[in-house]
Amino acid sequence: MKKFVLINILIAVGLSVNAQQRTNTDTTKKTVTITSSYKPTIKPASKINFSAATLPADSSRPRLIYNVPAQNLFFTYQPASLKPLALSIDTAINWVNSNYIKLGLGNYSTPYAEAGFSFGDGQTSVINVHTRHISQKGRLPFQKYGHSNVDLSGVFNTQGNAEVRGKVGFDNSTQYFYGYRPDTLKFSKDQLLQRLTNVNAMIGIRNKEANSYGISYDPTATLNFFGDNRKGSETSIRLDAPLTKTFGRAFGFNLGFTADITTFKNAKGQTIKNNLYYITPAVLLKSPNFVLNAGLTPTWSNQVFSMLPNFTAVAKLNEEKFVLQAGWIGYYQKNTYQSLAAFNPWIQQPDRLENTRIKEQYVGFKGSAGNHFTYNAKISVLKFLSPALFVNDSLDGKTFKVLYDPKMNDLRLHGEIGYTVQEKFSFLAGATINQYSGLEQNQKAWGLLPLEFTGALRWQVLKDLQFKSDLFFWDGPRYRFKSGKSGKSNPAFDLNAGVEFTVMPKLNLWLQFNNIMNNRYERWNQYQVLGFNFLGGIVYSFSQPGK
Repeated sequence: MKKFVLINILIAVGLSVNAQQRTNTDTTKKTVTITSSYKPTIKPASKINFSAATLPADSSRPRLIYNVPAQNLFFTYQPASLKPLALSIDTAINWVNSNYIKLGLGNYSTPYAEAGFSFGDGQTSVINVHTRHISQKGRLPFQKYGHSNVDLSGVFNTQGNAEVRGKVGFDNSTQYFYGYRPDTLKFSKDQLLQRLTNVNAMIGIRNKEANSYGISYDPTATLNFFGDNRKGSETSIRLDAPLTKTFGRAFGFNLGFTADITTFKNAKGQTIKNNLYYITPAVLLKSPNFVLNAGLTPTWSNQVFSMLPNFTAVAKLNEEKFVLQAGWIGYYQKNTYQSLAAFNPWIQQPDRLENTRIKEQYVGFKGSAGNHFTYNAKISVLKFLSPALFVNDSLDGKTFKVLYDPKMNDLRLHGEIGYTVQEKFSFLAGATINQYSGLEQNQKAWGLLPLEFTGALRWQVLKDLQFKSDLFFWDGPRYRFKSGKSGKSNPAFDLNAGVEFTVMPKLNLWLQFNNIMNNRYERWNQYQVLGFNFLGGIVYSFSQPGK
């Protein structure tokens, strides 16, 4: 019993000591206190407030200023020449497609054919081919005429600022000297035949924009071979080298050089040289409303020196609606066998060639009224040195001799008016009055027109219907009888009209009526033109393959 009590006491003491030791080593309970929680966030970005208040309504009428340019197309008006047997053909309509073929027939045994083709991409190169043929036969003996031509022209852009252009062409006309008097004379076809042929070529290069030095250049070289069926041949070479230097916007300088060399051999074996050289230095002053060109032109015509004036001035008033113009200029009209035959197709082979020197003083005005009406008027005083005149030969009068009078004066009045509505309607009319005087060796200005009036109407009636009309009127020129006395041709009046309309895509029909009043006038003495004549046919136009 004592052992049992002792054992219990020892066990209780052990437990008490062990509990005390545990109490001394771990008297508190371990805890973790969390003071805050952390979460990373991005700073809010600034945003546009879309809830702004609307602006107050503005009931005032705003004043709107529009600057609408006038819908005018300004043309440099040049009256078309009318040859005795030539037919005025419609060339005013621009085809939408790249290529076309035009065929027709008419009275006076008139076949007509024309074609045009274009190649290239329109940006780096453009090549055009054009060909045409027409022939007619009148009611008078040997009143026959034929004309054929073809030309190839191209423009090529280089990678830089240069543009190269060139052209080659062939032209042939066949006619007969049917204007002999009396008409009972007998001639063979070979005796009356005149065939004129021309082969030409041109090449040029120019910069499209002035370079960094403000220089623009445009040199060209032209070569012509002209001849007839009577052993007449002519070779002409022309070199043009114009140069322009600009200093800012108000000042510029022009400098050009031209060499025009011609050699003609006639049936008699004579060699005739006609050379013309000139230099054109000029100073150009420009302002928004005034342009002045001042210079002198030294020239050498067949080794004869002459200093010609070159002064022009243009003053703009009322924002180009009224422009004053004045000038004192001098220039040469180069007379070659080719140029003389183009003016009068019935000339003899010339036995000499002289260039016509012209000095002109003029004053005038031009401008526009409203959005469609334009006008131009000028009065000129001209002095000619060696003007070319044309007189019938003293045998039967079927050919014309070329005469050069030492000098001639001309008081010229010229006026133009035009009314244009975009490309839908245009009317142009011009009149020129010449008062010739001061001739030394001739009574009159043989073959030159004292009065000329021309008019042209183009009207797009509907989208597929176009109408055109041309009017020519001139007072008869003076001619010389065999006795030396002076005669005067009757006034001429020639009215033409044409129409073209679409019948199906790419196919048009056209009609052309010439000399509607049937006036058998004589532009050149003894050469009566055809009366009323008409042509009609089709036009087929098409684009390049793949376009």
